[in-house]
Amino acid sequence: MAGINEAKYIWKNGELVPWAEATTHVLSHSLHYGSGVFEGIRCYKDPDSDSSYVFRLRDHMERLHRSCKIAMIDLPYSVDELCDATVELLRANELPAAYIRPLVYRGYGVMGVDPTGSSVDVIIAAWSWDSYLGEGALDNGVAVGVSSWRQRSINAIPPAVKSTASYMNSILAKLEAKAHGYEEAIMLNEAGLVCEGTGENLFVVRDGVLSTPPLSDGLLEGITRDTILCLADDLEIPAIEESLTRTDLYIADEVFMSGSAAELTPIGSVDGREIGKPGEVTRALQERFFDVVYGHIDEYKDWLTEI
Repeated sequence: MAGINEAKYIWKNGELVPWAEATTHVLSHSLHYGSGVFEGIRCYKDPDSDSSYVFRLRDHMERLHRSCKIAMIDLPYSVDELCDATVELLRANELPAAYIRPLVYRGYGVMGVDPTGSSVDVIIAAWSWDSYLGEGALDNGVAVGVSSWRQRSINAIPPAVKSTASYMNSILAKLEAKAHGYEEAIMLNEAGLVCEGTGENLFVVRDGVLSTPPLSDGLLEGITRDTILCLADDLEIPAIEESLTRTDLYIADEVFMSGSAAELTPIGSVDGREIGKPGEVTRALQERFFDVVYGHIDEYKDWLTEI
């Protein structure tokens, strides 16, 4: 995976700070105990104009607030303030298209599992980042494997909180997948049902019906996932939420992953079982998705924040 393309500034605790100066202490609580929450957001530049839009910015910042509530972190900025800070940062960095990473973390001041008394730091970073799963992934699909690592239990780390701690098993699953020659991993939940990728939600298509696991099976309530369900309704594609087994992936007509970073990435094979090239439903949803994020569909302009 490519390194980070550095920008000029990072927004930190209410100020634009030069990129290299946006540092934190090595004894910050979140560095040791994973007590941080974050978001992943994209800004898109319309290829047919000079317009740039952040996609579903407010929805992401509202989810960040929900994550903080679950994690009992006192977030000192409102949704409006975080949205305004994002726009300020993108303009200062002169980034017409970018990946955006807000992060709320417990900083320096206390050590030990109990975070009481630690400071709370808030940053927003943005940089240029193309295809998350590699060049050609959106067009050709990727090979994935079902991981031996299970997704975290609902009653261990709640899937509704997008926390830094949640991603340790994602890291393990990702490294395992790479070691086996796959681009990405799929994790099952404790009951053995399909849950999600290491940083993506999952969809399958069989006989023209779009299916995705329900939130009750332990997956993150993805904003791109919600987007796809809305777009499927627009396109009159039957869509249901239902529990899936790994064999449902093997015999699907189409499979794809969704996420702010991954966008709509088709899956070409699962555990060596060929799915094939991106299918008709995947292509239709991809086309509709990019029309929306580029500002080409008026009914979805409320999802866009213009830069």
